[in-house]
Amino acid sequence: MKGPRITALRLLVAVVCLVLLTYVGAMVWLVTQETRLVFRAGEPLGERRPAMPYEQRQHAWVIPAASTQTAPWVIFLHGNASNLATRMNIVHYEKLRELGLNVLAVEYRGYGGLGGVPSEAGLAEDARHAYDSLRRESKVDPDRIIIYGWSLGSAVAVNLASHVDEAAVILEGAPASILAIGQHRYPYFPIRLLIRNPFESINRIDKIGSPVLFLHSPADEIVPIAEGRRLFNAAPEPKQFVEVEGGHVYASEKDPRFFPAIRAFLRAQHLLP
Repeated sequence: MKGPRITALRLLVAVVCLVLLTYVGAMVWLVTQETRLVFRAGEPLGERRPAMPYEQRQHAWVIPAASTQTAPWVIFLHGNASNLATRMNIVHYEKLRELGLNVLAVEYRGYGGLGGVPSEAGLAEDARHAYDSLRRESKVDPDRIIIYGWSLGSAVAVNLASHVDEAAVILEGAPASILAIGQHRYPYFPIRLLIRNPFESINRIDKIGSPVLFLHSPADEIVPIAEGRRLFNAAPEPKQFVEVEGGHVYASEKDPRFFPAIRAFLRAQHLLP
């Protein structure tokens, strides 16, 4: 009887070792693929460009409002799997300009054909450079600056707004924590120990000193609306949460209430007439 027992024990040990090796291998894969999974960068700029006049700056596009003397500025921070020339980003630029705003659309390192590897710290530096250029080079006062972040860009926006002065912040499809979303998607792995770019906006949102507008769709399958609500609940007053239709990507195009909600919010802050 010893022979079969030893064989069974060896088989059990082999299975356990195989499971452990597979698990460790999966963790190694998650660590090595984090940049691709979180940022999904690397696509070059396509052929699309804004319909209105725009200026190409070093790592940004400037779309001036019709009246540039007094119009506020929006620093627009896009999400992952896109770049400056992605169609839905351009839709945002055009609609924001129609509201009467100047738009500074920022590109990140590693995106849109730019060199470098994206990281949480790197994107924060890129956003801060855009803000500083408005302040120093364009001589724009903080009370005329709006910080707008969409999806992953909302985490960049929260980080920026927690360190600088601005008139208002707009967050579209904003996650409370990329780490939390990663843990939800990979529940059997210790994501907190593995991730290098957690983007935990929920730990920074209380440091924002200006009014914040949250726009989120209940049909959002990429960033669940519960994540947006969690971030909203952690934010200080004054704040506003607006539910929109159209999911994570197309709400700004499909919901006719989307940009009127932004206009009403900015009028309440005396940023638009």
